[in-house]
Amino acid sequence: MNIKNFATILLLTVSLISFGQNKAKSLLNEVSQKVKAYKNISIDFKYVLENTAENIKQETKGDVILQGDKYKLNILGVTRIFDGKKLYSISIEDEEVTISSEKDNEEDAITPSKMLYFYQDGYTYKMDIEQNINGRKIQLVKLTPIDSNSEIKQIYLGIDKQTKHIYNLIQVGKNGTKTTLTVNSFETNQPLSKTLFTFDANKYKDFYINKLD
Repeated sequence: MNIKNFATILLLTVSLISFGQNKAKSLLNEVSQKVKAYKNISIDFKYVLENTAENIKQETKGDVILQGDKYKLNILGVTRIFDGKKLYSISIEDEEVTISSEKDNEEDAITPSKMLYFYQDGYTYKMDIEQNINGRKIQLVKLTPIDSNSEIKQIYLGIDKQTKHIYNLIQVGKNGTKTTLTVNSFETNQPLSKTLFTFDANKYKDFYINKLD
């Protein structure tokens, strides 16, 4: 292959990569704009954690209501309420309430309050395969953390091409753990109680209150 042909192929390859990135960015921007236009979002989901090497597989269901930065999440028998400043983790079984700031042990952890638009910063992305799931066209977008020290190896974000809603999120860790969150129902602009994101201490007088900060 002569240098001229090599340069042409190289330029074409770079152009295709750039086109793919722009197309993925455009799709994710559509998703983000649509999500931010809703007053609130209610999601029921399935959560699966797998690590084949460690012979671990855990499946559970949960639900979350989001309004701006605030959220109420129910999963694994624990209710988590974030009022915009403090995170309240309520375990009925343990009769314990843990109060903290919403600071994750891992900075790149995807919390409910940023689940629907976490991808806007810190990732490169490109279009992946398109899947047909129960008659729905789901476009996967592959995200790779820019930070080489991230515990996340890859994230695959499944977007419903018709609704522009997130259908699923697959996170692959460098330690071999894969977590998959699949949205079962997605409702918007529902009437919410004014106290939904407010922690009522009177309901938990007999609980152990653990304040972390």
